Amino acid sequence: MTKKDFQKKPPNKALQLSSAGLQMGLTIYLGFLLGKWLDTKFETSFLTEITTLVAIFLAMYSFIKQANKIND
Repeated sequence: MTKKDFQKKPPNKALQLSSAGLQMGLTIYLGFLLGKWLDTKFETSFLTEITTLVAIFLAMYSFIKQANKIND
Protein backbone atom coordinates (compact mmCIF):
# COMPACT_ATOMS: atom_id res chain seq x y z
CA MET A 1 0.00 0.00 0.00
CA THR A 2 1.15 3.45 -0.74
CA LYS A 3 0.95 6.46 1.51
CA LYS A 4 -1.98 7.77 -0.51
CA ASP A 5 -4.04 4.64 0.29
CA PHE A 6 -3.62 5.16 4.02
CA GLN A 7 -4.81 8.77 3.79
CA LYS A 8 -8.03 7.83 1.99
CA LYS A 9 -9.14 5.27 4.57
CA PRO A 10 -11.58 6.91 7.01
CA PRO A 11 -11.10 6.27 10.73
CA ASN A 12 -13.45 3.93 12.55
CA LYS A 13 -16.72 5.67 13.55
CA ALA A 14 -16.88 3.86 16.89
CA LEU A 15 -13.40 5.08 17.76
CA GLN A 16 -14.32 8.65 16.87
CA LEU A 17 -17.51 8.54 18.96
CA SER A 18 -15.74 7.03 21.96
CA SER A 19 -13.15 9.78 21.87
CA ALA A 20 -15.97 12.32 21.67
CA GLY A 21 -17.52 10.71 24.74
CA LEU A 22 -14.25 10.98 26.64
CA GLN A 23 -13.99 14.62 25.62
CA MET A 24 -17.53 15.17 26.88
CA GLY A 25 -16.72 13.65 30.26
CA LEU A 26 -13.54 15.68 30.58
CA THR A 27 -15.39 18.91 29.74
CA ILE A 28 -18.01 18.27 32.41
CA TYR A 29 -15.39 17.34 35.01
CA LEU A 30 -13.31 20.45 34.30
CA GLY A 31 -16.47 22.58 34.54
CA PHE A 32 -17.16 21.05 37.94
CA LEU A 33 -13.63 21.77 39.12
CA LEU A 34 -13.87 25.35 37.88
CA GLY A 35 -17.15 25.83 39.73
CA LYS A 36 -15.71 24.38 42.91
CA TRP A 37 -12.72 26.72 42.66
CA LEU A 38 -15.00 29.71 42.03
CA ASP A 39 -17.12 28.77 45.06
CA THR A 40 -14.09 28.77 47.34
CA LYS A 41 -12.68 31.96 45.78
CA PHE A 42 -15.89 34.00 46.09
CA GLU A 43 -17.26 32.15 49.16
CA THR A 44 -20.55 31.20 47.52
CA SER A 45 -22.41 27.92 47.26
CA PHE A 46 -24.12 28.02 43.86
CA LEU A 47 -21.35 28.48 41.30
CA THR A 48 -20.43 24.78 41.23
CA GLU A 49 -23.88 23.82 40.03
CA ILE A 50 -24.10 26.64 37.50
CA THR A 51 -20.70 26.02 35.90
CA THR A 52 -21.30 22.26 35.84
CA LEU A 53 -24.64 22.81 34.09
CA VAL A 54 -23.02 25.14 31.53
CA ALA A 55 -20.26 22.57 30.99
CA ILE A 56 -22.90 19.87 30.38
CA PHE A 57 -24.61 21.99 27.74
CA LEU A 58 -21.29 22.80 26.06
CA ALA A 59 -20.28 19.13 26.10
CA MET A 60 -23.61 18.04 24.62
CA TYR A 61 -23.38 20.68 21.90
CA SER A 62 -19.86 19.60 21.05
CA PHE A 63 -20.82 15.90 21.04
CA ILE A 64 -23.83 16.43 18.76
CA LYS A 65 -21.75 18.55 16.40
CA GLN A 66 -19.03 15.87 16.21
CA ALA A 67 -21.59 13.08 15.73
CA ASN A 68 -23.21 14.96 12.85
CA LYS A 69 -19.79 15.53 11.29
CA ILE A 70 -18.95 11.81 11.57
CA ASN A 71 -22.24 10.74 9.94
CA ASP A 72 -21.80 13.04 6.95
